[in-house]
Amino acid sequence: MTAEQDRNIMQLDPAEMSKSFADIAQRSSKLVAEFMQRQPTGGGKLGMADETGIAQAFFDLTTKVMSDPFRLAEVQMRMWQDYMSLWQGSMMSMFGQKSNPVIAPATGDKRFKHDDWQENFVFDYIKQSYLIAAHHMNSLVADVKGLDEQTAKKVNFFTRQYIDALSPSNFAMTNPEVVRATVESGGQNLVRGLSNLLGDLERGDGQLRISMTDTEAFELGKNIAASKGKVVYQNDLMQLLQYEPGTKEVYKKPLLIMPPWINKFYILDLRDKNSLIKWAIDQGHTVFVISWVNPDSKLRDKNFENYMLEGPLEALDAIEKATGEREVNAVGYCLGGTLLASTMAYMQADDDKTNDKRIASATLLTTLIDFEEPGELGVFLNEQNVEALEKRMAERGYLEGSEMATTFNLLRANDLIWSFVINNYLLGKEAFPFDLLFWNSDSTRMPARMHSFYLRKMYLENALKEPNGISLNGVGIDMGKV
Repeated sequence: MTAEQDRNIMQLDPAEMSKSFADIAQRSSKLVAEFMQRQPTGGGKLGMADETGIAQAFFDLTTKVMSDPFRLAEVQMRMWQDYMSLWQGSMMSMFGQKSNPVIAPATGDKRFKHDDWQENFVFDYIKQSYLIAAHHMNSLVADVKGLDEQTAKKVNFFTRQYIDALSPSNFAMTNPEVVRATVESGGQNLVRGLSNLLGDLERGDGQLRISMTDTEAFELGKNIAASKGKVVYQNDLMQLLQYEPGTKEVYKKPLLIMPPWINKFYILDLRDKNSLIKWAIDQGHTVFVISWVNPDSKLRDKNFENYMLEGPLEALDAIEKATGEREVNAVGYCLGGTLLASTMAYMQADDDKTNDKRIASATLLTTLIDFEEPGELGVFLNEQNVEALEKRMAERGYLEGSEMATTFNLLRANDLIWSFVINNYLLGKEAFPFDLLFWNSDSTRMPARMHSFYLRKMYLENALKEPNGISLNGVGIDMGKV
């Protein structure tokens, strides 16, 4: 901080500070009132049931930890040794002497990048105290013996969520950047932050939908998803977009791109500099892209096989009609890749109904065929969780896109949740324009029947990798024939 900034802080009007914080209190009361109005009446419960089985998982963890008191005592002893070293080092720093840190943030941890986390001995102490506790808590949970694999993954994942949430960077009085912003602005950053919070609650109809980007900075067809295309075919589930090649010489076979249906297609057409569609056009490809519909309750009974029949298979017919070419090269991304692989197995089955060779080549991007190791997403995938999800989907006929988005955000909570809490609500800043996060916030719903099939057959049963493990339109799917 410069000397000029220090003088500005000293000259702040106490009356203005008082006014700012009174404004915060007033708006907070409004926030609480609006929250209570949104809650169900007649004995309804706040929140949702423990669908992921967190309580049982941590009960099992506690039982195992308490059954090995020597291990617990060992972890506690190491933690107190680290705290003793921290206290000694902090005393040296307080008296102007240099001391080495007991613990440092992991490489890539952006939470403690502000200079005061290193240069101010108070905030340095707060930072290291938190990191020591986090380290030993993670170590204790990770080393517990006797938990089954799924429970171990669950307690590790949610322990990290708990630790991330309690980071001192997430609280106004323990984040030096927020403290300085509060003093310098007379608390106006918190007033703006509360306004941002209210806006996100209103935008989410009572659920907190954190703004990750400035949505006003982007306009579809103008500065995002701006490649020139046209709709050449549509049905209940999709529109087929055609993009003309940008070269004189053109590849004979068209290129069909199948994106996932959990987000919009323009992940592949953000802006000119990071658009796969634009790149393919410039290489001389005639590009066709499936843009999936955002389904409502009317499409609740659409299944995975409907996505195949009305998606790539009808798209192939439409492409042949538009270009005269029967064969295409295909690209599948994420769930679109799983659907593409399933479609190819369906087309190449030894069956009178199929044996279709129209897909000449296929490229799969970030695609799962074998779902044995779904990563941390597997924490949310068990019978209890899927049953609860199916009950909610049965009421509406679809899975709300924001639910899936929240799950994915938890996988990188510090980057996709807490960094925006600090920026938007504590610092009172507007979200920065970012094309990828604009797309990420533009989630879509999923029909109940299709999503239930996908979760059960792909994740819970891992049936796709097995010959004839699933059947689509009466045809057994065998990936070995692709």
